[in-house]
Amino acid sequence: MQQVSNHTMTSNQKWTMASTTIGQGLESMDMSFLSFTLTSIIASLHISAGAAGMLSTITTLGSLLGGIFFGIIADKFGRVKVLTYTIFIFAFATAGIYFTSNLLMLYILRFLVGVGAGGEYGAGMTLIAENFNKSKLGRAISVTTIGGQVGSIAAALLAAVMIPMVGWRSIYLVGLIPVIFAFVVRRNLKESDDFIKTMETDKKDRPKVSITKLFKTPKLTIQTLSLMIMVVVQIAGYYGLINWLPSIMQKKMGLSVSGSSEWMIVTIIGMSMGMMAFGTILDKFGPRIAFGIFLLTAAISVFGITFAFNGITLLLASTVLGFFSNGMYGGYGVIVSLLYPTEIRSTANNFIVSVGKAIGGFSPAIIGLLMESHSLIFIMSLLSIAYVVSFCTMLSIPALKKI
Repeated sequence: MQQVSNHTMTSNQKWTMASTTIGQGLESMDMSFLSFTLTSIIASLHISAGAAGMLSTITTLGSLLGGIFFGIIADKFGRVKVLTYTIFIFAFATAGIYFTSNLLMLYILRFLVGVGAGGEYGAGMTLIAENFNKSKLGRAISVTTIGGQVGSIAAALLAAVMIPMVGWRSIYLVGLIPVIFAFVVRRNLKESDDFIKTMETDKKDRPKVSITKLFKTPKLTIQTLSLMIMVVVQIAGYYGLINWLPSIMQKKMGLSVSGSSEWMIVTIIGMSMGMMAFGTILDKFGPRIAFGIFLLTAAISVFGITFAFNGITLLLASTVLGFFSNGMYGGYGVIVSLLYPTEIRSTANNFIVSVGKAIGGFSPAIIGLLMESHSLIFIMSLLSIAYVVSFCTMLSIPALKKI
């Protein structure tokens, strides 16, 4: 791992930070296009709402497969190669949606978008972990995850401008931009010293890459499963709130904020500020303190939404909730990278987060069902309990005490 002073970065560290941050932003932008074009797709391709809803599920399945497959590939052949290849996949698949003429073709392309996005995560997180000192890792990965939030805002702004002017299909051609970026990354970014050292080991002595290594001992199995539970709660809280909060407020409290770009941007700003604060606390006090503060405060702050009585108080409550509920996201990349060795680091990052996303991704559907027969307080109580469960799970991971 490269050692640098407090104020300087090596050339490769700069490229690592730039490539992973921009990569996360472009990936989030491409992934977010679906939410802004779904209504137009339903009308244009004459499909049912149920068939359209499957697009999100298929993307998640692609992300799961891509995460598992490319995690192993990144540990075998290199993080930089996988980062480049996965960017190509989600970029060309996104652009291909411009030419779709039927639902099957759309399903295939969204599956490929998911494959690319799922593979990109672990390669990026691992590159940062292997190129930055442990004392700066929280802030470095926080900057990268903020890039993803910027990508979501960019998608919203592009959709607002392009869809009325040139139609929904054209926005997907913007997905080709990452292709140029991938070429630049491939030319300038180098593998970390840690990975090069591992690859220089005699082939017969080189550790084999396998998902089974994440469950090699009972202690390691408990650690891997515990981290998965934490990611499930993280994803369930994020997707559940992002997808349903505007509708919940409109239906349950009579506040007309559904679809408001103001609400979305303010919430994302809150999330970004939370990510930076979390990274700083993690670097200074360690993961147990950082996760402890954010998980317990998130458990409390979900109830702030129920006390909102107008647009201003809702924005304030959403910002606070976004700060604590999603501020932790980058932290999983940090602790997974520190808890697993170089030879399975990318596999661990992708597998744990991809499985967590696949399971946690069901939360919007579950919340939707609960909304039909339960109160807002009940739904928020369940989310609160989930954050407390995640907190208790985090405390049960002995290895976190040593980080």
